[in-house]
Amino acid sequence: MNHFDYRDGVLCAEEVPLPLIAAGVGTPVYVYSTATLTRHYRVFTAAFGEQPVTVCYALKANSNLAIVKTLAELGAGADVVSEGELRRALAAGVPASRIVFSGVGKTREEIAFAVATGILQFNVESEPELELLSELAAAHGAEAQVGIRINPDVDPNTHAKITTGLKENKFGIDLERVPAVYARAAALPGVRPVSVAVHIGSQLTDLGPFRAAFTRVAELTESLRAQGHTVERLDLGGGLGIPYSEDLPPTPAEYAETVLAAVGHLGCELVLEPGRVLVGNAGVLVSRVVYVKEGRQRRFAVIDAAMNDLVRPTLYEAWHGILAVVQTAPEAPLEPVDIVGPVCETGDTFASRRHLPPLKPLDLLAFESAGAYGAVMASGYNSRRLVPEVLVKGENYAVVRPRQTYDEMLAQDVLPDWLANVAPRRRGVA
Repeated sequence: MNHFDYRDGVLCAEEVPLPLIAAGVGTPVYVYSTATLTRHYRVFTAAFGEQPVTVCYALKANSNLAIVKTLAELGAGADVVSEGELRRALAAGVPASRIVFSGVGKTREEIAFAVATGILQFNVESEPELELLSELAAAHGAEAQVGIRINPDVDPNTHAKITTGLKENKFGIDLERVPAVYARAAALPGVRPVSVAVHIGSQLTDLGPFRAAFTRVAELTESLRAQGHTVERLDLGGGLGIPYSEDLPPTPAEYAETVLAAVGHLGCELVLEPGRVLVGNAGVLVSRVVYVKEGRQRRFAVIDAAMNDLVRPTLYEAWHGILAVVQTAPEAPLEPVDIVGPVCETGDTFASRRHLPPLKPLDLLAFESAGAYGAVMASGYNSRRLVPEVLVKGENYAVVRPRQTYDEMLAQDVLPDWLANVAPRRRGVA
């Protein structure tokens, strides 16, 4: 469920008509619904009942400060994969004690900053990372809590580019190596192993892979405890999918039932890292038709959004629902049309032969389920300005990331002395 509905034939975000936002902010523009964010978070957390659960929102899905703060005020922690995301979480009011740091390539500087911050847990993904974390935490006089992320070799049956739990993937530590790594962590200074962690992929629409991975986590936990180790916490990652088309992924209640059936008997605190399932359907991308072009074999609607604004269709062959913001007459025929952007790439295509009402220049379109992996993955390709973001609450809306100006875009580049018509500086001379 989301809060994007037609009112008197006009698509609205909560109580705000999308044409009003398009007129005030311009297009393309991302629009998010506070009511949807709130509902999704509460439904997800309520599904676990009395089970102690720390919900650490995965910032990689959408790291806008307004989104993160909205969830933080509901009680969410954060799952981060860079120092930048960690700083965003802290700036949005997420307590360090509710932040988990994941990722295979944490640098020395990132680890040192996170140690000094006092986060809840580092999800360690390799033995060299464990040794470096021990060195830096001990030097800081700290004791970092560690989760050993396992690679369970479970096929999540999702897109290959968002699969993270197979042996050929770069993530986690091979299951058979985990007991030795856990023992090594217990012996090292500056770290304390407290958790087993797992994350097998994104946009899972079947509970089977979750069940297989969580069962292996439970078996490993019992084995580690039998060897005398303490396992207080299980980090079960995220990955629950959302309905982009006609697929119906498991509900949070069905997901929670699977989690508790597999690991509920272990008496562990649970950490969960939902991302897409909280924010995906809480956002749309609004774009305007620039031209309608009749090709020899196809009709093209060229819009002002491009692959640099929403890369998922190009990168993942992803499907997004596309709605006319202003409804046409019910008897209007649907016509096959390719929805394409202005970027000089054939891959700048959002939909092929999509059946939509007749389109004309200046018509507004809304891409559904664009709240996750949309603006956060945007770029300035073709020297296009970064797309703005808007958050709606009831009858009010606010620009939570302004559209980049051309001056701001140009100011990111710095000319060297020999191109800037200034006297060159000698090497090593300030």
